[in-house]
Amino acid sequence: MRKRLAHLLQEAQLSLFGPETVLTPPRDSQMPPKLTPKQLPPVLAPETPHTVAPKTQREMCLGEHRVVYELKRARRRSIGFVVGADGLRVSAPRWVPQADIERALLLKSDWILRKLVEQRERARRVQEARIEWRDGASLSYLGRALQLRLDASQSGARFDEAQGILTVGLPPAATQEQVRDVVQAWLQRRARAWFEPRCQHFAAALGVQMKSLRLSSAQTRWGSASADGSIRLNWRLIHFTPAIIDYVVAHELAHLREMNHSARFWAVVRSVVPDFEQARGQLRQESIIAE
Repeated sequence: MRKRLAHLLQEAQLSLFGPETVLTPPRDSQMPPKLTPKQLPPVLAPETPHTVAPKTQREMCLGEHRVVYELKRARRRSIGFVVGADGLRVSAPRWVPQADIERALLLKSDWILRKLVEQRERARRVQEARIEWRDGASLSYLGRALQLRLDASQSGARFDEAQGILTVGLPPAATQEQVRDVVQAWLQRRARAWFEPRCQHFAAALGVQMKSLRLSSAQTRWGSASADGSIRLNWRLIHFTPAIIDYVVAHELAHLREMNHSARFWAVVRSVVPDFEQARGQLRQESIIAE
């Protein structure tokens, strides 16, 4: 029975909350220490109501904790787990009995509980980081705090870098949508102005040719590269420090030499960003899009 479950779990994957982050569950020998009951809520379920049909929702106890999850039957060979904003989703082959699915959940219970708690913590941080688009609001620009000022006597947007103040030509009574649209348009212009020279710098350093640069608003990726030399970068990277931006730029341009994530690929990245692990770790820790 355990061999059968091990086969089902072999291809299980977890989709985390950072763009481009898809990890396989760690082996049992790599499991982090168990979480204590004080670290976990009694019921691990989504904060918001599920939109799936009630018949797909199930629950079971993993240790001392009752976990609500969505079960989907599909044409696949393994049991897969996904932890996202809606909680835990389980995909299983149609022929696998429910008892085997529950045994698989128990085998990975520590891992599942940890990821559910991480997702809940991220949701809390997203809420705290949510920007209120109004006079006096604060947001991050190149890793530094930027304060918004609304002044109807001004036109467009004017940035005082020394004081960290962005003044936009809107009255204090402007709606949040109006403020957001003006500020995001300014951020996107700054993003392109910042990204283009960094792309040129790293393309030359790596000996590759970038055909074009486009900005994206993707919710799941910070960047992408095509074999024809096209690069896409998420404009929201402008919120992060220059070191993090450089890591993402170098990462995507390195794909023009290695279209994979092999050891050779990471060696290419390291050749131009020697300490890329630090920037990658910061990006994963800080990657909250809450606008």
